[in-house]
Amino acid sequence: MATPNLQMKARDLMQTRMVAVTRQYSARDLSILIHSGTFSGVPVIEPGNHLVGMVTEFDVLKALVDGKDLHTLKAEDVMTPNPVTVDEAATAEDIVNNMIKHQIIRIPVVREGKLLGMISRTDLLNQLIDDHLINVYGA
Repeated sequence: MATPNLQMKARDLMQTRMVAVTRQYSARDLSILIHSGTFSGVPVIEPGNHLVGMVTEFDVLKALVDGKDLHTLKAEDVMTPNPVTVDEAATAEDIVNNMIKHQIIRIPVVREGKLLGMISRTDLLNQLIDDHLINVYGA
């Protein structure tokens, strides 16, 4: 069995096709996007792809429990500002340690504050687990 390459760089692990929203994006529409099951979190950016926050399933749930009306809120009202990020040169080991430390399932990859991509736990597992370890049975 091969040892996982924990020195892989974020630039090689990240997904560059992603959805991001602006601060003024409707919280209601954002909650629909997240509820669709395609995304568990969405980065919030300013012009020039400058990352200013993240909105996750947790953030939407918190707003609802706090009695907030998603119809009247914007992404900036429910986002977590200054999210945990990694630089494009961060290693897989650094990324995993950040995810564990901050209990997050996705992490933005940035260069000088600008969003380049996203890495999820699934992205890491897909790269670090040997294919031959997984067997699917049944039809």
